[in-house]
Amino acid sequence: MTDRAVETVKIGEQEAGNRLDRALAAHIPSLSRSRLKALILEGCVNRGEKPLRDPAMLVNPGDVISVTLPAPEPAKPAGEAIPLNVVYEDDEIIVIDKPAGLVVHPAAGHAAGTLVNALIAHCGESLSGIGGVKRPGIVHRLDKETSGLMVVAKTDRAHRALSAQFAHKEASGLERGYLALVWGAPARPKGTIDAPLDRHPVARDKRAVRAGGRAAVTHWQVLERYTAKDGKPAASLIACTLETGRTHQIRVHLAHIGHPIMGDPAYAAGFKTKAALLAAPARAALEALGRQALHASRLTFEHPVTGEAMEFRSALPDDVQQLRAALAAERA
Repeated sequence: MTDRAVETVKIGEQEAGNRLDRALAAHIPSLSRSRLKALILEGCVNRGEKPLRDPAMLVNPGDVISVTLPAPEPAKPAGEAIPLNVVYEDDEIIVIDKPAGLVVHPAAGHAAGTLVNALIAHCGESLSGIGGVKRPGIVHRLDKETSGLMVVAKTDRAHRALSAQFAHKEASGLERGYLALVWGAPARPKGTIDAPLDRHPVARDKRAVRAGGRAAVTHWQVLERYTAKDGKPAASLIACTLETGRTHQIRVHLAHIGHPIMGDPAYAAGFKTKAALLAAPARAALEALGRQALHASRLTFEHPVTGEAMEFRSALPDDVQQLRAALAAERA
């Protein structure tokens, strides 16, 4: 593997007060400002031993800043022997129960070790190429720390047909169901969240409900409620069905109605103190979870070639089930 290169920049008097990403772009013309911003966010930019993670921070004269450049990534992902939980497979499609922690396709910071790398090793050259070199066969995605069901196309005709179903869900019978453990309990037993989503105005790796964003609709239903030590609602198990499939949709929507997903580092950060209201077993289970308690539990669609109605279900993985059991014991 090629060693990572390091570029060192010294900030001059005339650059004082400039944004970090702008100042670096002036010194390293081979890298675009957007690429430098990504490197900053990935922790590849340092002043001395201290990582600088804010592209908008202002630089000072005399600052010596080092930029670590990742080794060039291969243009085409390679197959890797990563275990897959294959739920169903034929010559046209493969349905996977994805574990938490597995990135779906190569991207900045994740050049290897992804679901795509595993699929290339498993399927060989049979994956559909419509998704592009780095996303062969991928029709829809799950966040890295979200577990559950995904369908992948093995042929171009399957990819086209599945993509059409995901684009026109009402007519295709496509349904994506999720289970989530959330903070608190909605007053109503069920409801619909119809709120447009766009990039967060400050944290660009997040999404937010914003006027003028892309339409996003989530249907939800309370399945179980759990009480805290003080007898008040502590958490609940929610079933969600997507009408649209936006990035972080369920996570943002549930946070928007005041019930963010337990363990979500991006959208439930303000609820961390509520863990103190849980009994010790539930607190321990939540800490051990280390991710959002969100699982893609149900997937239905028409087979892209035969037209047969396909339905798959996946039980909660052990880490989420342990949290659920601890919360339920607290309720009892």
